[in-house]
Amino acid sequence: MKFRLLAGVSVLTLTTALGACSGGSGNASDDGANGGTSSLTVWLMRDSVSAAFQKEFTAAFAAAHPDIDLSIQTQEWDGIGQKVTAALASNDAPDVIEVGNTQVAQYAQSGGLLDLTGKKADLGGGTWLEGLAEPGSWEGRQYGIPYYAANRVVVYRKDLFRRAGVDPAAIRTREQWIAATEKLNKGDQQGIYLTGQTWYALAGFIWDEGGDLAVQRGGRWQGALDTPQALAGMEFYKRLQALGKGPKDADEANPPQAEVMAKGKVAQIISVPGGAGIVAERSPALKDKLGFLPIPGKSADRPGAVFTGGSDLVIPAASRHQDAAYTFVKELTGDAWQKKLALAMSYVPNKTSLASAVASDPGAAAMAVGAARGRATPNTPGWAAVEAENPIKDYMTAALTGGDMEQAAAKASEEMTRALNSAS
Repeated sequence: MKFRLLAGVSVLTLTTALGACSGGSGNASDDGANGGTSSLTVWLMRDSVSAAFQKEFTAAFAAAHPDIDLSIQTQEWDGIGQKVTAALASNDAPDVIEVGNTQVAQYAQSGGLLDLTGKKADLGGGTWLEGLAEPGSWEGRQYGIPYYAANRVVVYRKDLFRRAGVDPAAIRTREQWIAATEKLNKGDQQGIYLTGQTWYALAGFIWDEGGDLAVQRGGRWQGALDTPQALAGMEFYKRLQALGKGPKDADEANPPQAEVMAKGKVAQIISVPGGAGIVAERSPALKDKLGFLPIPGKSADRPGAVFTGGSDLVIPAASRHQDAAYTFVKELTGDAWQKKLALAMSYVPNKTSLASAVASDPGAAAMAVGAARGRATPNTPGWAAVEAENPIKDYMTAALTGGDMEQAAAKASEEMTRALNSAS
């Protein structure tokens, strides 16, 4: 899954001076057969890289690989699932595609992706972020190569923390977080603005408790919101959500939580760091008053588990230039370019061993701490059906408005089970 709120930059579609090629591989010949060059088409998503980064990478790639004629084409997130599915089923697929990390399973299930399991060691797979690597696999085989990651952190008001006598460095556990938020939740000031249906945050609390959103038993997926561990995660969510005035029947986009924080009466939100940029854009006076914390865990020695969003790179099985495609993937996901990408875009690099690369960026550094314990949604093509209906949101609202939590969780779990297995 790709967070839409990562950067405000536009992406310029650039083609190397070596030439351009069509939206797919077209009728181009196999690697090296066309005058010693391969025409390589890559689909990258809108805003996943800046124009400056793409220009630098494209020029360096052209210089290092004069035998590869590279065309990078920008795609829109809206409707991309259908477009990728159609491309994988055709004879005119691009050679490399950026996909949301949680989308890989459905594409792999179709048989349309190249199996890259044998390349994991060559690509440094031993230190990949689990939240990108695990959903990039399907039935024990690796199809998606981790590209970049992002996750939620606590965006907080430094001035309001100081006024309340709260030291952000001292917030290491969830209970310390609750205590600090209680101090901040005074009068018309909200300790935290947390809506009732921010289910990505709930997922982290459930994982902290040892639970999950869904589990696989006997080859069949089942919703798991009604387990004791998942219910404990919801209980913590309920305590935290009560320390503000977030609507119980809406998610963080309705209204946009960054815009609510920009009004000046909110001490904290749970957001990707890019949310702070929107707060500052709406209220320039807050630009230097925003800080970042990793979401706290149950104990001081472990940060909270977080949902890892981001992208993987895949190579369609129909690509006629698989060797050149692999060269591109290896370069862009290699350590040198990962460090540059992380700094340019405030992303988390694809490997835990590269976390220090973003130490100078407070928001990205906070993300990197959480990313070490990052998770993804259940790795099944059926998860798309769950998100389309999203019974998790209705369950959360019921639990927060006085409904029987166990009954609501059982009902949501049943609906999830049906959705998860509807395509099988």
